Amino acid sequence: MADPSQFPDPSQLQDPSQLPDPAQFPDPAPGPDSMPAFDWRTAEQQLSDVVQPRFVQPSAADGEDDPGEEPAWDIETSHIGLADVGGMTEVKKRLEAAFLAPMRNPELRRLYGKSLRGGLLLYGPPGCGKTFIARAVAGELGAKFITVSLSDVLDIYIGQSERNLHEVFAAARRNAPCVVFLDEIDALGGKRSSLRHNAMRGTVNQLLTELDGAQSDNDGVFVLAATNHPWDVDNALRRPGRLDRTLLVLPPDQAAREAVLRYHLRDRPIEGVDLVKLAKKTDGYSGADLAHICESAAESALLDSAASGRVRMIGMRDLLDAVGQVQPSIESWFAAARNVAMFANEGGMYDDLVAFLKKSRKL
Repeated sequence: MADPSQFPDPSQLQDPSQLPDPAQFPDPAPGPDSMPAFDWRTAEQQLSDVVQPRFVQPSAADGEDDPGEEPAWDIETSHIGLADVGGMTEVKKRLEAAFLAPMRNPELRRLYGKSLRGGLLLYGPPGCGKTFIARAVAGELGAKFITVSLSDVLDIYIGQSERNLHEVFAAARRNAPCVVFLDEIDALGGKRSSLRHNAMRGTVNQLLTELDGAQSDNDGVFVLAATNHPWDVDNALRRPGRLDRTLLVLPPDQAAREAVLRYHLRDRPIEGVDLVKLAKKTDGYSGADLAHICESAAESALLDSAASGRVRMIGMRDLLDAVGQVQPSIESWFAAARNVAMFANEGGMYDDLVAFLKKSRKL
């Protein structure tokens, strides 16, 4: 093996080709403080009988728009339905009565003269599954699904934001039946009286035009919107024919918490986990909080396995410790909602919220 001291100083060389080949240098010997390499083969063998990953092969037809034309928006196909939504019995009943039943029964709809105009506004504390429910509705209808947020629409050039919004609805009409999901509608359709910039006023006006279908037919386009702050949504958006139906999505009940916990633990190595006990101890937690609990428990088991050199399962102790560390994240939302329910419930707009706050003794 070559001695590195025999090579000339590289700074004195004029020709880079005279530099020594790095392959001639010896590999550094491991020092006394260096960590041994983790035996991944052993770890995989220990987990082989526990974790069976399941992979879903996407359909080649998913997300397609017109043939030969690259879609401007992500057009998805939802593969979930309301049966995949754990618990939330009252939410499912209201969705069925106010939204799904008329769409599934066109003959009865024509008989009773039921119009499909209008959309559904989902509101409630953050992390409680509003987006998941919207996807489930699309799956129930067998419809395409487009998610739209402020960042998808807003543009620095005058008139481009309105054009972007029009293109969203144009893509939905081409792919009907289609569910257009307006995420964080309070940002996209905020009260025009509180907007300081005329550009955003134009975006709200364009959204009203698209919902009215004034320039084209919205048949087969179903609009769902979600917000954590319905009191910040422009009142014109909630008039009949627009987002005229409202559904409160509350934190998951016990059955829903069990389903959420089971979902987030399904592909992880667990042992001796009592989901019923865990669901009882997480009353008042949102779905996002429950996901964080599972993530924290997995992290604890991972660090313990790395320190001991032996892979171990995620146990009930890991999950209970994570419950003690993760605090519910939705209390601040209820503090704001309480004031709205008490002092700004014009026309009974938030009667369902008032009923829940009284039932849970938060009012």
